[in-house]
Amino acid sequence: DGSTGIHTFFHITIPLLSPMIFFIIQTGIMGALQLFDLPFMIMDQSSKAWPSVKTITYLFYEYAFERSDRGYGAAIVMLLICIISVITFILQKTEKKWVHYNLTSTDVVDTSLSLNIKESNSIILDVLNDLLLTLKDLAIKYKNTPIIGRTHGIHGEVTSFGLKWALFYDELKRDIDRFNFERQFVEVAKISGTVGNFANLPYEIESLVADDLGLNRPNISTQVLSRDRLLGYVSSLTMIASFYEKVATEIRHLSRTEVNEVNEYFSINQKGSSAMPHKRNPISSENICGLSRIIKASYEIALDNNILWHERDISHSSNERIYLPDDISLIIYIGRRLNRVLKNLVVNEENMIKNIDSTYGVIFSGKVMNYIIEHKDISREEIYDLVQKLAFEALEKHINLRELLENNEKIMNLVTKEELNELFSYEYVFKNIDKIYDACGIE
Repeated sequence: DGSTGIHTFFHITIPLLSPMIFFIIQTGIMGALQLFDLPFMIMDQSSKAWPSVKTITYLFYEYAFERSDRGYGAAIVMLLICIISVITFILQKTEKKWVHYNLTSTDVVDTSLSLNIKESNSIILDVLNDLLLTLKDLAIKYKNTPIIGRTHGIHGEVTSFGLKWALFYDELKRDIDRFNFERQFVEVAKISGTVGNFANLPYEIESLVADDLGLNRPNISTQVLSRDRLLGYVSSLTMIASFYEKVATEIRHLSRTEVNEVNEYFSINQKGSSAMPHKRNPISSENICGLSRIIKASYEIALDNNILWHERDISHSSNERIYLPDDISLIIYIGRRLNRVLKNLVVNEENMIKNIDSTYGVIFSGKVMNYIIEHKDISREEIYDLVQKLAFEALEKHINLRELLENNEKIMNLVTKEELNELFSYEYVFKNIDKIYDACGIE
């Protein structure tokens, strides 16, 4: 910044091109010294100018083969070898500071990797924030939509469909916080030399590079940046991948035929199965689950990479070239795909009500039991056994629990029909939902 064109040319352009310049000069001189055939073909050997255009290689040919002076010819070859060796040595000595700058290759590689990760992190953060907004919209839209809550895969009690998305929203916020925390440790320059002690470099050079690239500076490093940095970063990525899979798994479960509470958008010409025309498979959610597992599997690699020999070995290098680009690309791709699935999600609210009613009201058994314990003089064990017996009977005989309760004399001595009306209402599940949303920062 602020440099003139001439200054940029001599201090940036030429140093960047110096390896190629070095190669061309060295091979060009060597080629010139070995020139033989061109003057031999284009010059008339009877010309007075012929002795002036003879090359050292042609002199070797002339003495060794035309004059049969093998010793003189060998001396010319040795002279040629010496000249090439001296020129090469001088070029290498003079070019060394331009080609390598007293750095080790990892000074360049780790710093470049950090810069690439930093640029990728900005994209990842945009993807996550877009997904966060979608989750918030779903939480608000379905705030007062009742759905059966399931524990162990079994119907539990009624809850809010919006709370599912509020839960995911809150978790993703934590994932973003963890991601932002860990990214500061990988967006780091490394210019400290062969073993990290700045023996051949000025100590200040690392800060200059870091500031110029917008990277942080480590307190200390070896020949490489400590791989605990990448371990923490990959840990944050695996948690995001786990979140992706969690949301996709929920969609897959709710899409099952016997549940059918949500479905992925299915276009008119889309095919679910080549053999079964009726199928509408949640393929995007399934793909999301499968790809997320690739990212999660890389955590073990990053964990092993943290253990390097002494100041450095390269056991980490080969696998980082594979899993890091894959992880970052997949985090971006899966996040965008999941966002599309959620934006186009088909919600079957009627089936939600049907599923709530499908268990004959036994899902209200806990509320009935707790109400009687709280307001009547009866032990918990006694009322639990009684309500449980009636709930099992309702499921076995396909009779509504409400009906069995009303026909049970002991129960009706403890509650009235008006009280049962309130106990079998959905409305109670929403009484504290505003407070939960406030706690999650959803307005």
